Amino acid sequence: MKPFLTFCALCCFIGIFKLPIEYYTFLRIIISIGALMVLYNTLSSKQHYFSIIFLVILILFNPIFPFYLYRKGIWLPIDIITGILFLMINFVERKELKKEEETVEESSEHAMPIHQRTVSRDRIINPKKTTQE
Repeated sequence: MKPFLTFCALCCFIGIFKLPIEYYTFLRIIISIGALMVLYNTLSSKQHYFSIIFLVILILFNPIFPFYLYRKGIWLPIDIITGILFLMINFVERKELKKEEETVEESSEHAMPIHQRTVSRDRIINPKKTTQE
């Protein structure tokens, strides 16, 4: 997924130049697929701020019901910001994965060996007093 998000960002930056309309149709399709992927991942990891941002990107770049802003000057900042966002989500997820790996390593260092652990089912607890006592 990371190379595809980088490809989406690169396509957005290439979209700054004056190109034929077919490229912009291709750009809409690629960015929509990338936004759907990011939207799915951010919703599953409960990062709602990125979910909202990429939902707006999906609506702006959707190829089925496209928004025509008609002026290149309006699309320039949108393309730049979208490219930066795709790069940012690419690097932010990497940092979070590294943090998760560090916490897993720390917790595994402090874990006791299996033979030293006491398992609760092995303890016999009789809360009722017997009639003989």
